[in-house]
Amino acid sequence: MTSTTANTTTVHVFRVYIRATPQAIWDAIVTPEWQAKYGYRAPGTYELRPGGAYQGIASPAMEAMGASGVIVEGEVVEVDPPRKLVQTWHPTWDPQIAAEAPTRLTWEIDEIEKGVCKLTVTHDVTGAPSVEAQITGAIEGAGGGWAYVLSDLKTLLETGRALED
Repeated sequence: MTSTTANTTTVHVFRVYIRATPQAIWDAIVTPEWQAKYGYRAPGTYELRPGGAYQGIASPAMEAMGASGVIVEGEVVEVDPPRKLVQTWHPTWDPQIAAEAPTRLTWEIDEIEKGVCKLTVTHDVTGAPSVEAQITGAIEGAGGGWAYVLSDLKTLLETGRALED
């Protein structure tokens, strides 16, 4: 008798085109002051070097719902400002999601014409179904995942106002 086990890789790619410079997009991704203005408004800190730490901190709205302190942690794998950032991404806000292994998140910024960039976010969530549900917006009432975050980032950079302002 022969048995086989399928190894499944689950990778989600999100892409948005933004009228902004690569540096402006980079700054919005890695700077806590910018991170607090879009998406889930959770500022984060990066040590921008391979092996450096990443920490996402609960926003005031998240704290009002019971989350506190570091809600996502990770490690910088590759950094090439203002073009590419590869990191691990491990949510800690919920025991079920925290029990899953860290996932791999890649940010790529490509200027496709003067003043317009393509931002591609690739999130490898292999073996992390709870993380996958979060980042795809599949959990009712838990936000819209990366699609929401990237839409809000685009709106903020292009208009100076976030979606929910």
